[in-house]
Amino acid sequence: QVQLMESGGDSVQAGGSLRLSCQFSGYAVSSDCMGWFRRTPGPGKVRVGVAGLYVGGNTTYYAKSVKGRFTISQDKAKNTMYLEMTSLKPDDTAIYYCAPDMSVYDCYAGTWSDPLSASWGQGTQVVVSS
Repeated sequence: QVQLMESGGDSVQAGGSLRLSCQFSGYAVSSDCMGWFRRTPGPGKVRVGVAGLYVGGNTTYYAKSVKGRFTISQDKAKNTMYLEMTSLKPDDTAIYYCAPDMSVYDCYAGTWSDPLSASWGQGTQVVVSS
């Protein structure tokens, strides 16, 4: 049974930093492509990808809105992935979700699709005030 636990969200001032963590377990096969998504407040909002990590090539990619400010990483031994966020802006306010099992084709293309397991955690909330 897949389990995901995101943590590290908080309320911060603009310009601040946060480190999100995602501990995961229960995957039958380890994935070569991992990602972070976020869903901003408001009705009808969907999750959008912000960071991806191609484990096999040790390469990363980011949405334009966060590039240069966010860093995705993982600790394979701990089954944990991270999202380091700096220079936070009010537009970064969202619930953040991890996806340790994206399709490797997403990493090849620099895109974000729903995780292969279709499993999502509860997310962790980030609020950035101006």
